[in-house]
Parts: sequence; structure tokens; C-alpha cells
Amino acid sequence: MEWSTGLLGFAAGLLISVTTAPVGVSGAVFLLPVQVSVLGVPSPAVTPTNLLYNVVAGPGALLRHWRAGRLRGPLTRLLLVGTVPGVVIGAVIRVFAVPGPHVFRLLVAALLLPLGLWLWLRTVRPAPTRTVSLPSSRATTTLALAVGVAGGIYGIGGGSLLGPILVGRGTPVATVAPAALASTFVTSIVGATTYALLSLAATGDIAPDWLLGLSCGAGGLLGGYLGAHLQPHLPETALRLLLGTLATSVGALYAVQILR
Repeated sequence: MEWSTGLLGFAAGLLISVTTAPVGVSGAVFLLPVQVSVLGVPSPAVTPTNLLYNVVAGPGALLRHWRAGRLRGPLTRLLLVGTVPGVVIGAVIRVFAVPGPHVFRLLVAALLLPLGLWLWLRTVRPAPTRTVSLPSSRATTTLALAVGVAGGIYGIGGGSLLGPILVGRGTPVATVAPAALASTFVTSIVGATTYALLSLAATGDIAPDWLLGLSCGAGGLLGGYLGAHLQPHLPETALRLLLGTLATSVGALYAVQILR
């Protein structure tokens, strides 16, 4: 890897994570197209490379949340129960079934584009005050399992999918963000380990691009710490709008790629 590629990866990880960490998104869903289109990481090696980014970048934001006492709570445990087995299933599917990227882009666009717009509208024009019905434990774990499978297949951070859904259902951003980041970090460790083991039994570009993953992760480590530091200073409305904007942007990005 050339030094310019590593520097570009570091800058991309830094800029993405400092923007996404306040709302519990690792930024991997944004980094994925950068790695494929700009940095030239082959498939399926891009998936474990993205997971490696999450592993290296995660402790930055988590350290801030841990010091503030925001990592304790049942939501973190519920997400881990679903995402950990999900990421193993997703990794096996990715290596042996090799689903095409078009299906993934279609699903992400179809989910995040309307979800982001809905979250934006609900924040700008809130519905009449009523009792908020938070997701049940079973529904949360089932959602986390599905997101874990997606993360194992494509190497994205689960917060980009979990965050808009949970916040849209009424869970505060301050509760969702640390739980989603913790889930992304742990499942990325499990996912990267699974890919490393699968690379021993399968052929092709399965192992991660270690140097690039570490470069992107180093930028994400610094950016995540800064982003988590900013979160308590941002009002709930601003965080909801930021999350809605990120969801809409990701959905629009993949919709454009589908139409090309």
C-alpha cells in the first residue's frame, strides 16, 4: 500500500467518524463505497477490511461513553444478543454464497431513504404528544439479529440501520448511540475473526487489507473520540436531524449507484 492511499484512508476514517459517532453510527456504511470505488479494495476482502476499521475505530467513541457512564443499560445487552450470532451467519453467507452488491444497495436504499426522510419530518413537525411505545425486548433482539447478518455480509456498522429505527420508535439518541457503537465494536471483532478463520478454508480475496483497514481505523479512532465528546453538547433535536440526514444520504448514495 502506498503512503498516499494510507493517508487518504486515515482522512476518510477521521472525517466520517467525527460526523457519525454522535448518533451511534461507526461510519462503515459510508466508508464501504470509498474503499471499493476510490481505494480499490477487492470483494469480498472489503467486508473484513471494513470490520477491521470498526475494531480499530470503535474504542475512541466507546472510551468517551464509558467515562460518562453511558454504556450501562439493557439496550446494549439486547443488541449484542442479536448481532453477535448474526455477524457469524452473515460472514458464512458472504464467503460461500457471495451475494451480489446490487441486492444490498437496493435494500439499504429502500430502507434508509424513506426512514431518514420520515425521521426528519417527525423531528421538524412532531406528532401530537402521546405515550411513546418503545420496541419490545424480543423485537429489538430480532432487529439486531437481522442487522448482524447484514453487517457480516457487507461489513457495515449496525448503528446506521439500528439508529434511525430505534430513534424513530421513540428511544432517545443518547441511549441508542453508545449501545449501537458497542454492538458494532463487539460484532466487528467476532466478524473479523470469523473471516480470518474462513480464509483458511476458502480461496479468493477473503482476508482483510490489513494496512488500509488499520489506516482507516486510526482516523476513525480519533474521529470517534471527538464525535462522542461532542454528543452531550448537541441538543436532541439536532442529533435526530443529523441521524435523519445521514440515513437519507446513505440511502440516496446507494440509490444513485443502483441507477447507474
